[in-house]
Amino acid sequence: MKSLFILVLGNTEISLIPGISVAGATPELTKLTPPADAEYLFYEKPRIIDAIPVTPEGHPTPAIITKAAKELAKFPILVVRGGTYLPPMLPHVHISDKVGRDFRKEPALPEVGEIIERAKLLGEELNKTNIEELVIGESTPGGTTTAQAVLWALGYEAKTSSASPSNPQELKKKVIEEGFKRAGVEKGSLKDKPIEAIRQFGDPMMATVVGLSLGFRKNVVLAGGTQMLAVAAVLKALGEDMNRFMIATTKWIVQDKSATFVETAREIGIITYSADLDFSNSKFKGLQDYERGYVKEGVGAGGATWLAVKAGFSPADASRKVEELYERLMRMKG
Repeated sequence: MKSLFILVLGNTEISLIPGISVAGATPELTKLTPPADAEYLFYEKPRIIDAIPVTPEGHPTPAIITKAAKELAKFPILVVRGGTYLPPMLPHVHISDKVGRDFRKEPALPEVGEIIERAKLLGEELNKTNIEELVIGESTPGGTTTAQAVLWALGYEAKTSSASPSNPQELKKKVIEEGFKRAGVEKGSLKDKPIEAIRQFGDPMMATVVGLSLGFRKNVVLAGGTQMLAVAAVLKALGEDMNRFMIATTKWIVQDKSATFVETAREIGIITYSADLDFSNSKFKGLQDYERGYVKEGVGAGGATWLAVKAGFSPADASRKVEELYERLMRMKG
């Protein structure tokens, strides 16, 4: 089956709230994470900043997993700018440069309709090719909070994951409740208005992935963790047949006790795959810590591993390749 891996880049002002996102060494650096993630997939290191994106504690971006899978399986990658502060310094499809606003103060994405329409056009064009499956990953700091807000607005009792072992659920809840108050919304009150849920509380990545999924009528693998649950919930609310969709994630998301990935996926009615990567024997603490709940998923890591597995490689092969890439990075630093 011919597959195309699409990486959708998005930013939301929500990532600038202190303590909500660790997808960057500081809240301000989360603005650069999406283009840097994309660049790292093609180059030895990003162009936009001098090092790969890391958490405040120094854990490497999950783009390292996606890059490892790409080097093994050689699948094609298309980068799509859903809505970011800065474009990546490589060839990409431009959907929008609108970032998600802080939904506590104003609607998150007034441009939702326009973004969905543009992304749908791209999906329709890809439909005319011999590609049979899109595997869509994302890089969106702060996106688990926007995802949880959208899931709540649609009536799901969901808890999203976090790239930190101490999931800031209390902070997320407080931020979402402030947003709901601003919009005059309660849990479930937008269950029949999924696009309005994105307009009020979502982010440009979500709108882009929804549009792509509506335009491309064949199989779609939503490559991500709990953020893709929000996309799936929106597609279901729009009346899409969930049988052509699947979520591919990592075992770390499935094992996350602070989130409801398995339960929410079941409630939405979407099948899931989880990549059985293992860094417990890594000689690098940055990778070992993935086994302790750091990072977990992102940049389509689970979906990229799924493509590598379909190409005949094992999750162990992918894990070994990640080790190799990390070693290369360490040598460059040295």
